[in-house]
Amino acid sequence: MRGTNQSSVSEFLLLGLSTQPQQQQLLFLLFLIMYMATVLGNLLIILAIGTDSRLHTPMYFFLSNLSFVDICFSSTTVPKVLANHILGSQAISFSGCLTQMYFLFMFVDMDNFLLAVMAYDRYVAICHPLHYTARMTLQLCILMVAASWLIANLNVLLHTLLMARLSFCADNIIPHFFCDVTPLLKLSCSDTRLNELMILYVAGLIMIAPFVCILVSYVLIAGAILKVSSPRGRWKAFSTCGSHLAVVCLFYGTIISLYFNPSSSHSSAKDVASAVMYTVVTPMLNPLIYSLRNRDMKGALRKVLTMKFLSTK
Repeated sequence: MRGTNQSSVSEFLLLGLSTQPQQQQLLFLLFLIMYMATVLGNLLIILAIGTDSRLHTPMYFFLSNLSFVDICFSSTTVPKVLANHILGSQAISFSGCLTQMYFLFMFVDMDNFLLAVMAYDRYVAICHPLHYTARMTLQLCILMVAASWLIANLNVLLHTLLMARLSFCADNIIPHFFCDVTPLLKLSCSDTRLNELMILYVAGLIMIAPFVCILVSYVLIAGAILKVSSPRGRWKAFSTCGSHLAVVCLFYGTIISLYFNPSSSHSSAKDVASAVMYTVVTPMLNPLIYSLRNRDMKGALRKVLTMKFLSTK
């Protein structure tokens, strides 16, 4: 079978999170609640930013894009889990598996890029406040987001096409709740060295470069904050980037624990738990983190909720 590009496997079986019926019912309910909270929370963030003119700034422009990506990110995996539970099926077609993998990792890349862009925005705002308006123009913001979409799509297209050329001969059971690249490579009966090299160098660079940019931005931000004489001024400066820093720690913490740990430390249960954290829990928590620590956002959300309540009367 090596050297062919035809797969004898027409579908894969996603084992999901549990094989116990009682646990499956509970997990279905939890996933449904978390997905609804993710969609509702992020939609409210987008509506609040769109309807409040005070939030028409670069920081909130990036935040609204992040909320949109988080909705799409969660929607690539959770609806399939819910549908499989309702239908009593574990199957996903070969093309459906590749499609899910494509969109999942495209949105992972977009989260990665947007967090880096937001870190740069905070760096300019804190370290160069007098030049902030001149630097962070609308054209630059749109260009950075558009470039992020382009690079994310090209990166994931490369890995998807490389995956499509592999052969899958017999085993089609994926011990996961979505089509992840690592289990798929383990199932292939083809030579996967090229795929692994591209993941190591290209995908690794795509993930590491924005992370390094975030670290450098926050080192410079910390230096600028320490130069502020008054404790009140230091706290105010830190509070403007505290929410973003919390999201960065949550996102990269789960990604690193899942994909950058030694293979000997991996277990199926640990990998699935880490995957649930970054595909389901993190997109749900992002709106809470940004709204609870931001006075302007809380005010805009109250306005949106008040308008919706009054319109129902």
